[in-house]
Amino acid sequence: MQTLLLPRSFGGVEAYRMVGTPIETAPCQPATRRIAYAAAHVVADPLADIDPSSATAVDWDSTLAFRHHLWSLGLSVAEAMDTAQRGMGLGWETTKELISRSVREARACGGAIACGAGTDQLDGSAAHTLKDVQRAYEEQCEFIEGTGGRVILMASRALAAVAKAPEDYAAVYDAILSQVSQPVILHWLGDMFDPALTGYWGHLDVAAAMQVCLDVIHRHAANIDGIKISLLDADLEVQMRRMLPDGVKMYTGDDFNYPTLILGEDGAYSHALLGIFDAIAPAAAQALRALDAGDEARFREIMDPTVGLSRHIFQAPTRFYKTGVVFLAYLNGHQDHFRMVGGLESMRSLVHLSELFVLADRAGLLADPDAASERMRRVLAIGGVV
Repeated sequence: MQTLLLPRSFGGVEAYRMVGTPIETAPCQPATRRIAYAAAHVVADPLADIDPSSATAVDWDSTLAFRHHLWSLGLSVAEAMDTAQRGMGLGWETTKELISRSVREARACGGAIACGAGTDQLDGSAAHTLKDVQRAYEEQCEFIEGTGGRVILMASRALAAVAKAPEDYAAVYDAILSQVSQPVILHWLGDMFDPALTGYWGHLDVAAAMQVCLDVIHRHAANIDGIKISLLDADLEVQMRRMLPDGVKMYTGDDFNYPTLILGEDGAYSHALLGIFDAIAPAAAQALRALDAGDEARFREIMDPTVGLSRHIFQAPTRFYKTGVVFLAYLNGHQDHFRMVGGLESMRSLVHLSELFVLADRAGLLADPDAASERMRRVLAIGGVV
């Protein structure tokens, strides 16, 4: 096994000897006991001569190849979500191309896909009305459904900015959910992921906000497949799960507590729609296969070691978790560079990336340890660690 000098949190460097045994990455069928979406990242084109602060260039071949990797493991793809840097480098025009290409690829290979609809085509510097927000949602939902994709109705920064009361949220969601042609997945994204969503549903108090959301769900249950909540609070998720109407699923977005929530208790459980499943796809696929076989102990044996890695990737400021997800994709050879849309590769420290490397190794999530260590050395060298 390889040994590397890694910068550590105490301010120095120390030798780390790799110990992990890679988890098998073998094609498998989708799980039958749980629905599992991986929210997928986009791969930037590192050779495009652009200003990354104002323009976007996507490596389409690598981006779509990664989605085929997820499908081959039996996972569904949640496309154009916050993991794909919606609102953090990926604008609506590029997002439309991403959705069109991905839905086309999904159809060709029989992969499952759902796509994020938001309001990010609205100019963030301008004042908007509730009608503007509604029309923006309508445009994106219509586009996604026009490609043949399923809609994930994302939280809206524009709605959070213009809404004055819970009734404003209800009015917009009532209008959109009355128009969709097939059941959608709602996404309640917490402010730890996006500070612009503070007070979503018209309340700072989460319990009060949850009730507004539940009222919307009960009114439109026939048009809602499920809801993903990303609040990083397992107790709140379980509480809301118990209050959903029959037929509406809970999709965990809790990247801190997902094994327990997916496993569930007393016959109640969450399905999954997770950004961390991008990074831990082989482990997730193997664990869900074990759960299909009724082997809950094996499910925990595979999943539990990934939690420390996930909590590290999603540590505050949580919105920069995308950097860790892309870094792990680089280490595992899914892209040949560590560059990101919007230059977000700079948003985590070298110490953070070193700890990610250690945790990924210990969880068996470095597919080729020798290749991963060489790639890690390149990143360390750029940071002055030789």
